[in-house]
Amino acid sequence: MTNATTVPATAFHRSLAFWLAAVIGAFQAVNAVRAFADPSGFAAFYGTPIIDPRDIAFIYVYALRTSFIAILVAFFLIRQQVEALKWMALAALVMPIGDALLVTLAHGSPLTIARHVATAIYLGVTFLVFRRYLARTTAS
Repeated sequence: MTNATTVPATAFHRSLAFWLAAVIGAFQAVNAVRAFADPSGFAAFYGTPIIDPRDIAFIYVYALRTSFIAILVAFFLIRQQVEALKWMALAALVMPIGDALLVTLAHGSPLTIARHVATAIYLGVTFLVFRRYLARTTAS
Protein backbone atom coordinates (compact mmCIF):
# COMPACT_ATOMS: atom_id res chain seq x y z
CA MET A 1 0.00 0.00 0.00
CA THR A 2 1.13 3.53 -0.57
CA ASN A 3 2.06 5.99 2.13
CA ALA A 4 -0.96 8.11 1.16
CA THR A 5 -3.22 5.69 3.04
CA THR A 6 -1.02 5.55 6.13
CA VAL A 7 -1.48 8.38 8.60
CA PRO A 8 0.28 9.32 11.83
CA ALA A 9 -0.57 6.88 14.61
CA THR A 10 -1.71 9.54 17.03
CA ALA A 11 -4.20 11.01 14.59
CA PHE A 12 -5.61 7.68 13.47
CA HIS A 13 -5.87 6.14 16.94
CA ARG A 14 -7.90 9.13 18.09
CA SER A 15 -10.29 9.05 15.16
CA LEU A 16 -13.87 7.83 15.03
CA ALA A 17 -12.85 5.65 12.06
CA PHE A 18 -10.31 3.76 14.17
CA TRP A 19 -12.78 3.11 16.98
CA LEU A 20 -15.60 2.02 14.67
CA ALA A 21 -13.26 -0.56 13.11
CA ALA A 22 -11.90 -1.61 16.51
CA VAL A 23 -15.42 -2.23 17.84
CA ILE A 24 -16.51 -4.32 14.85
CA GLY A 25 -13.22 -6.27 14.99
CA ALA A 26 -13.75 -6.97 18.70
CA PHE A 27 -17.36 -7.94 18.01
CA GLN A 28 -16.14 -10.47 15.43
CA ALA A 29 -13.59 -11.88 17.89
CA VAL A 30 -16.28 -12.28 20.56
CA ASN A 31 -18.59 -13.99 18.03
CA ALA A 32 -15.81 -16.42 17.08
CA VAL A 33 -15.14 -17.34 20.71
CA ARG A 34 -18.86 -17.76 21.42
CA ALA A 35 -19.33 -19.92 18.31
CA PHE A 36 -16.40 -22.18 19.27
CA ALA A 37 -17.48 -22.40 22.93
CA ASP A 38 -21.19 -23.07 22.41
CA PRO A 39 -22.02 -23.81 18.76
CA SER A 40 -25.67 -24.69 19.34
CA GLY A 41 -26.30 -21.70 21.57
CA PHE A 42 -24.57 -19.39 19.14
CA ALA A 43 -26.57 -20.73 16.20
CA ALA A 44 -29.80 -20.05 18.10
CA PHE A 45 -28.60 -16.54 19.02
CA TYR A 46 -27.69 -15.89 15.39
CA GLY A 47 -31.19 -16.84 14.28
CA THR A 48 -30.53 -20.18 12.61
CA PRO A 49 -30.85 -22.87 15.31
CA ILE A 50 -29.18 -26.24 14.82
CA ILE A 51 -31.77 -28.99 14.46
CA ASP A 52 -29.43 -31.85 13.60
CA PRO A 53 -26.35 -32.06 15.87
CA ARG A 54 -24.26 -33.08 12.85
CA ASP A 55 -24.71 -29.52 11.50
CA ILE A 56 -22.52 -28.06 14.26
CA ALA A 57 -19.56 -28.26 11.88
CA PHE A 58 -21.07 -25.33 9.97
CA ILE A 59 -20.87 -23.22 13.11
CA TYR A 60 -17.18 -24.08 13.42
CA VAL A 61 -16.70 -23.00 9.80
CA TYR A 62 -18.41 -19.71 10.68
CA ALA A 63 -16.17 -19.32 13.74
CA LEU A 64 -13.00 -19.87 11.70
CA ARG A 65 -14.01 -17.31 9.10
CA THR A 66 -15.04 -14.85 11.79
CA SER A 67 -11.66 -15.34 13.48
CA PHE A 68 -9.97 -14.50 10.19
CA ILE A 69 -12.00 -11.30 9.85
CA ALA A 70 -11.16 -10.24 13.42
CA ILE A 71 -7.45 -10.88 12.85
CA LEU A 72 -7.49 -9.02 9.52
CA VAL A 73 -9.19 -5.99 11.08
CA ALA A 74 -6.61 -6.00 13.90
CA PHE A 75 -3.76 -6.30 11.37
CA PHE A 76 -5.08 -3.39 9.30
CA LEU A 77 -5.58 -1.29 12.44
CA ILE A 78 -2.06 -1.97 13.68
CA ARG A 79 -0.60 -1.26 10.24
CA GLN A 80 -2.86 1.79 9.88
CA GLN A 81 -4.11 0.59 6.51
CA VAL A 82 -7.01 3.01 6.42
CA GLU A 83 -7.85 2.48 2.75
CA ALA A 84 -7.99 -1.29 3.25
CA LEU A 85 -10.26 -0.88 6.28
CA LYS A 86 -12.57 1.38 4.29
CA TRP A 87 -13.01 -1.18 1.51
CA MET A 88 -13.27 -4.02 4.00
CA ALA A 89 -16.21 -2.25 5.69
CA LEU A 90 -17.95 -1.88 2.33
CA ALA A 91 -17.31 -5.47 1.25
CA ALA A 92 -18.40 -6.79 4.65
CA LEU A 93 -21.92 -5.46 4.06
CA VAL A 94 -22.61 -8.70 2.19
CA MET A 95 -22.46 -10.68 5.43
CA PRO A 96 -25.10 -9.00 7.64
CA ILE A 97 -27.42 -8.47 4.67
CA GLY A 98 -27.08 -12.17 3.82
CA ASP A 99 -27.51 -13.08 7.49
CA ALA A 100 -30.72 -11.04 7.70
CA LEU A 101 -32.00 -12.78 4.58
CA LEU A 102 -31.10 -16.25 5.91
CA VAL A 103 -32.79 -15.57 9.25
CA THR A 104 -35.86 -14.24 7.43
CA LEU A 105 -36.03 -17.39 5.29
CA ALA A 106 -35.66 -19.49 8.47
CA HIS A 107 -38.61 -17.56 9.97
CA GLY A 108 -36.38 -16.12 12.67
CA SER A 109 -37.44 -13.47 15.12
CA PRO A 110 -37.83 -9.89 13.93
CA LEU A 111 -35.42 -8.80 16.68
CA THR A 112 -32.69 -11.07 15.31
CA ILE A 113 -33.31 -9.79 11.77
CA ALA A 114 -33.16 -6.22 13.08
CA ARG A 115 -29.81 -7.00 14.77
CA HIS A 116 -28.36 -8.11 11.43
CA VAL A 117 -29.77 -5.04 9.69
CA ALA A 118 -28.28 -2.84 12.43
CA THR A 119 -24.89 -4.46 11.80
CA ALA A 120 -25.23 -3.65 8.09
CA ILE A 121 -26.06 -0.04 8.92
CA TYR A 122 -23.06 0.11 11.27
CA LEU A 123 -20.77 -1.14 8.50
CA GLY A 124 -22.24 1.35 6.03
CA VAL A 125 -21.65 4.20 8.46
CA THR A 126 -18.13 2.90 9.11
CA PHE A 127 -17.40 2.94 5.37
CA LEU A 128 -18.65 6.55 5.11
CA VAL A 129 -16.63 7.63 8.15
CA PHE A 130 -13.49 6.06 6.66
CA ARG A 131 -14.16 7.76 3.33
CA ARG A 132 -14.53 11.12 5.06
CA TYR A 133 -11.46 10.51 7.21
CA LEU A 134 -9.36 9.69 4.15
CA ALA A 135 -10.63 12.73 2.28
CA ARG A 136 -9.61 14.97 5.19
CA THR A 137 -6.19 13.41 5.77
CA THR A 138 -5.12 13.16 2.14
CA ALA A 139 -6.24 16.74 1.45
CA SER A 140 -4.01 18.01 4.28
